[in-house]
Amino acid sequence: MWILDVIHWNVSPEIFSIGPIHVRYYGLLFATGFMLSFYIVQKFYRDAGLDPMEVDSLTVYTVIGGVVGARLGHVLFYEPGYYMANPGEILKVWHGGLASHGGALGVIISTWLYSKKYKRPFLWVLDRIVVPSALTGSLIRLGNLMNSEIYGHKTSLPWGFIFERNGEIVPKHPTQIYESLAYLLIFVYLLTVYNRAKGKIHRGKLVGLFLITVFGFRFFIEFIKNNQVATEAGMLLNIGQILSIPLVLLGIFLVWYSPKQKIDTFKK
Repeated sequence: MWILDVIHWNVSPEIFSIGPIHVRYYGLLFATGFMLSFYIVQKFYRDAGLDPMEVDSLTVYTVIGGVVGARLGHVLFYEPGYYMANPGEILKVWHGGLASHGGALGVIISTWLYSKKYKRPFLWVLDRIVVPSALTGSLIRLGNLMNSEIYGHKTSLPWGFIFERNGEIVPKHPTQIYESLAYLLIFVYLLTVYNRAKGKIHRGKLVGLFLITVFGFRFFIEFIKNNQVATEAGMLLNIGQILSIPLVLLGIFLVWYSPKQKIDTFKK
């Protein structure tokens, strides 16, 4: 017998405010994800015998790349017409609109720039970044839940959420929770792979596994999620699914190709 029937969700996205300063769950969870990622990647650098202080610079690169990429991804992939007509809105990130696919591409590009400057193997660095990135993704989806956004279709399952702040009157799939749990499990899986190999991973393997699992799950979860923009109505596959396909294929290639790559330890 099910204990749950339906969940009435009417949580304020704001934790507190002091004058013009508004602290929201989404921002706090986003920042927490980056902080945890910082400490985890520092550990990976120590494992390799590298200076963990170097992660300070890496964090700057990845945060800028991730945020700029996520914003431009939303602008270019989801609502290009609106933002071309209203270019001033592009900088207003606080109005919402961050795309995970764009964020992934932004991190890849910024990591490449970092690897060139600091003379580190590109795939080696990216392997270390993607592990905590899955954890950050899990926290960001919880932030989406607190914002009552990015949820799914109508459901009769006992854990359906009625997102009352959005005027919903029927239960919907809490796809934010589905994704958050999936990304948390992916984080645990990638960390387990890393630990079992004691950090001696062929370049590109963890990146490949990350892309396959994260964007593979993203492809399938989209079937029960509401469309993000009106232009997706009537599409066989929505924009999120279309963008996930090349990333999954890239992941498959990297897993296949990684055994041909070096195992870097950097230890003397």
